[in-house]
Amino acid sequence: AMSDYLWFEGIPFPIIEYEKEIIEKSCDKFVFRDEDTVILTYPKSGTNWMKDIVCLIQTKGDPTWIQSVPIWDRSLWLESQRGYQKLINKEGPRLITCHLPFHLFPKSFFSSKAKIIYVIRNPRDVLVSGYFFWSKTKLVKIPESLTTYFEWFIKGNVVFGSWFEHTRAWLSMRKRDNFLLLSYEDIKKDTKSTIKKICDFLGKKLEPDELDMVLKYSSFQAMKENKMSNFSLINEVVAPNGLDLLRKGTTGDWKNHFTVAQAEAFDKVFQEKMAGFPPGLFPWE
Repeated sequence: AMSDYLWFEGIPFPIIEYEKEIIEKSCDKFVFRDEDTVILTYPKSGTNWMKDIVCLIQTKGDPTWIQSVPIWDRSLWLESQRGYQKLINKEGPRLITCHLPFHLFPKSFFSSKAKIIYVIRNPRDVLVSGYFFWSKTKLVKIPESLTTYFEWFIKGNVVFGSWFEHTRAWLSMRKRDNFLLLSYEDIKKDTKSTIKKICDFLGKKLEPDELDMVLKYSSFQAMKENKMSNFSLINEVVAPNGLDLLRKGTTGDWKNHFTVAQAEAFDKVFQEKMAGFPPGLFPWE
């Protein structure tokens, strides 16, 4: 039913932690500063991994901050109630996290020098990861099976709307200097090169040993063991039985879950919806 989400401008939002008024304010009134950095993703694309990497780059590999402050307080959610209020009152450079689609993103960004890191991931893996993650929360409508969720995902009846539309629109920014496009797959394949790329983009210089520390403390295992990053602190209102943010951290897990028919159906939709982009933009294809 429609009431299982908070709807705003045709996009479904989670029902906890989000309010129409705040979403509206974040779209219309939020003012970016030149030194702001935004981690922007469609949900389940490696958002929290990117947060830990960027936090560690900022501390030159020193893990004290990421091991003592919860991940949602280190990089605040622009469109959530808590995040928005804290961001507007925060002094100095801000690290911001956001899932908003392009058409709802604050317009002030376009006249600023603020930077966006946009992370994409194979939508098949996004779908499977989302199914396992959302099913454990009270944030959204719970699908009774992967088959049901597959249908919802294809139609865009999931939180933050259609993956295809979200990705298409944001990719139109990919040639801009203040926009860095990364993929989960490439980060996984060569984390070190990716960290260097992010450092260059953010104008940060790391010594080799600092880079190694960033690598070490942002690994899947380190995040899984860090209670400030693994969502084990999440409250019971949101997830009565606890929440395992870091389930597998792999690529290609969809192959263990899709039927042949689903795989074919998904390919067809992907070809249709993502037509016109250069081959090689999507490393998983």
